Amino acid sequence: MKAKVEVEDMSKKEQKDDRERLITRQETEEEVVFNISLRPERMRHFVGQRHTLENLEIAIQAAKKRKENLEHILLSGPPGLGKTTLAYIIAHEMGSKITATSGPAIERAGDLIGILTNLAEGDILFIDEIHRLSKVVEEFIYPAMENFQIDFLIDKGPYAKTIKFNLKRFTLIGATTRSGLLTAPLRGRFGIFYHLDFYEVEDLVKIIERSAKLLELALDRDAAYEIARRSRGTPRVANRLLRRVRDYSDVKGSDKIDKQTAVMALDSQRIDSVGLDDIDRKVIKVVIDFYDGGPVGIESLAATLNEESDTIVDVVEPFLLKIGFIKRTPRGREVTERAYKHLGIAYKKGSQKELF
Repeated sequence: MKAKVEVEDMSKKEQKDDRERLITRQETEEEVVFNISLRPERMRHFVGQRHTLENLEIAIQAAKKRKENLEHILLSGPPGLGKTTLAYIIAHEMGSKITATSGPAIERAGDLIGILTNLAEGDILFIDEIHRLSKVVEEFIYPAMENFQIDFLIDKGPYAKTIKFNLKRFTLIGATTRSGLLTAPLRGRFGIFYHLDFYEVEDLVKIIERSAKLLELALDRDAAYEIARRSRGTPRVANRLLRRVRDYSDVKGSDKIDKQTAVMALDSQRIDSVGLDDIDRKVIKVVIDFYDGGPVGIESLAATLNEESDTIVDVVEPFLLKIGFIKRTPRGREVTERAYKHLGIAYKKGSQKELF
């Protein structure tokens, strides 16, 4: 009986973990390794974000010409657009060693001291989700960024004293999905700031074709276009869908992936023609069914969905805003007529909507 209860508890835990990973679109360890294998290592191999790349190339060439370190760089934008990839490319182009961590991983100032004191001259420190640094750690990093010094306290009470420790000159690259949450003092200490936007379909086609070549897949251009069209303007999603199409083709398709195989594979994953998945449709339907199409505040929406508001704002909402399926108003989020039409729901502003 005890063994049966333990099995049921494990099953519930696995279901919960799967659901949480689906909601937040977190990657498994296998997916992380897969994506790393497809990352470009040079600027010339990076597709899209042309304006950002051109300016970064100029900054890198200027720094190398003067034999200086790069200024601190802040990269912002929705998840999966290449912020981490760009950080590694910058390190590669500069011939520097990169140390990577994340905001939530640095819980105390002491955690940061070990990282900073181990950086050599010209090294790059990459902090993902930098907006999630604690207030104490954030204030601790100010002198490190500005004067390449850290102050730490020795002893306590009347015997306490502050000692300054000089650091080697390094470059901090911060990545954030919520640039609005960065404090003004932290933002002001970055010399270079770029925002990454969603990719055009044509750029995603190039990324998918490059990934298919690396994976030694025979892929029609029409199939690559179909995958790109449903990839939410995000390279990470494009590579993930390519992997799902590859699995489907290996089991039910042929040696060459054509458009029909891609469509069947993506339909089986419940990814529709514009890239919406079950979670996206659930958010839209909740606003329609429970709040008559909106407006609704993000906290109320999160409570109804039983999800964290940050998850909706960071992961689901950016793409829905981009394609015009929801809009933000002073009173909250509203579903647009375009979303009603896509879901096949009659649009009647201000009254109960009915299915066609």
